[in-house]
Amino acid sequence: MSNIKALIIRTAGTNCDQETKVALELLRVRVTMMHVNELIKGGDRIDRYQIVAFPGGFTYGDDIAAGKILANELKMKLGDELQKFLARNGLMIGICNGFQVLVKMGILPGNKDWRQEATLSCNDSGKFEDRWVYLTKPAATCCVWTRGIDKVIYLPVAHGEGKFITKDPGTGQRLRDNGQVVFQYCDKNGNDAGYPANPNGSVGAIAGICDTTGRIFGLMPHPERCVFRTQHPRWTREKPTLVPDGLAIFRSAVDFLTKT
Repeated sequence: MSNIKALIIRTAGTNCDQETKVALELLRVRVTMMHVNELIKGGDRIDRYQIVAFPGGFTYGDDIAAGKILANELKMKLGDELQKFLARNGLMIGICNGFQVLVKMGILPGNKDWRQEATLSCNDSGKFEDRWVYLTKPAATCCVWTRGIDKVIYLPVAHGEGKFITKDPGTGQRLRDNGQVVFQYCDKNGNDAGYPANPNGSVGAIAGICDTTGRIFGLMPHPERCVFRTQHPRWTREKPTLVPDGLAIFRSAVDFLTKT
């Protein structure tokens, strides 16, 4: 077991916390799962950890909009704690609903006032998309969670509100200029493609972004659902990779913390 400690924050409607825990424990990370209410009551301190994860699910039933209620709760009741954590150069990941939470808190794309500059809206298809997709990583990305990933990867999506939109074209351009676009939907050869390769109609085919430091990462696909080779839908027909695509993301973060 390593000295790296991770905190998984959950609440009513979270349903991917156990998978996220397994992904981190495979890398010998010490994992604590805690309900947001316990943190609000002072049951633990977020800044004791090196990694904070917001897993997927449908927090509070996605009332109002996906992730919005938890985003408001965290910002109003645990904002100072999260600021202390980030000031210590901790790593943070939001997966699917967790990505929606980070974006609606304003932590992503990121500004010092945590103003919301983007959103994740209803899929263009008008339906819940539940399948596997291909992702490519722009060469200029600054994200520490994806260092060492240099190929098209394959991960599952499961969401109804995954269309990434920025408040204006200038914000989108800033993300590209700063290397904050981490993953884009593509076809199996890494080429731009429309639906169904892009499952939600995200502007610029954006599937994941990070902040300017590369330490805070959010994405709609689920890396925690691809940490064993047998989870790949074609594992019996294709030569498995040495490290499953989802596990490679978590491993990159752990490697970064180990070396810093």
